Amino acid sequence: MWKALRITLLLLVLAVVAGQQLLDRIGTQSWKETLWVGLFPLDADHSPAAQRYLAALRPQDFADIEAFFTREGRRYGVSAETPIHIELYPQGMQLPPALPPEPGVLSIAWWSLKLRWFAWRHTDFAGHAPSRIRLFVLYHDPQTLDHLPDSHGLQKGLVGVVHAFADDAMTGSNAVVIAHELLHTVGASDKYDLATGAPLFPNGYADPQQQPLYPQAETEIMAGRRPLSAGDAEMPRNLRHVIVGPATALEIHWSRP
Repeated sequence: MWKALRITLLLLVLAVVAGQQLLDRIGTQSWKETLWVGLFPLDADHSPAAQRYLAALRPQDFADIEAFFTREGRRYGVSAETPIHIELYPQGMQLPPALPPEPGVLSIAWWSLKLRWFAWRHTDFAGHAPSRIRLFVLYHDPQTLDHLPDSHGLQKGLVGVVHAFADDAMTGSNAVVIAHELLHTVGASDKYDLATGAPLFPNGYADPQQQPLYPQAETEIMAGRRPLSAGDAEMPRNLRHVIVGPATALEIHWSRP
C-alpha cells in the first residue's frame, strides 16, 4: 500500500513538473507580450575589480541586449514591440551551484535540479517584480583568468548561469554571451561545433549564401563567432553586427516552417 502511495505521489509530482514546463514553453514562445528577464549580478571571485564593477552596474548597461531583440524581432515580424525587457536586480551574496567537471547525464540532471531550487530561493527582492527568466551573471576579474568558464542556459526552469568579465571594455562581449544564453532558455540550440567552437555551416553562418563566403559580415548569435575563413572565427565585440539566423528563429517560434 505504502509503495503504491509513494509511486502515485511521484507520478503526481512528475505530472505537475511536466505541466509547468509545457506552460513555460508556451508562455515564453508566444511572443505576444514582453518577456521579463531578470539579471542577478554576482561577484564570482571576491576581487576588488569585480566589486567595483558590480557597484557601478546600471540598467542601461544592458540596453544593447533589449535593442538587439527588438531589432531582430522586428525583422521576423514578432508581435511584441519589445520582445525582451531586462530587469537588473540587486547583487546577490551566494553563488549558484557549479556544474561538476566532466559531468555525466545523472550529474547534469542533479545540477539542473539544484540550480532551479537555488533560483527559486534567491530571486525574490523587495521592490522588484518577479521575472519569467532568471539569469545569474557571475563577474570575474579579467586579470585573474585567461578565459571564462562555460555559461549555461536551461529551457527547463527558465534559468541560466552566465560568466562575464568585470571590465567596462568587455561590456559589449558580455552582452553577446548573455543574449546567447537567454536564447537557450527559450529553445535555441548551439550552432557551433562543441569540440572546436567553430560555427557550423550553414546554420551557424549569418549568410551562408554570401559570395565569397568569407569573411562573413555578421555573426549568428547561437554560433557565437563570425567566420573569417574556413579555419578561423572571431567573437564579436558587441551585438551591433549579430543576428538571429533562420534556424534559431524557427526554434524560438519567431518563424514557422
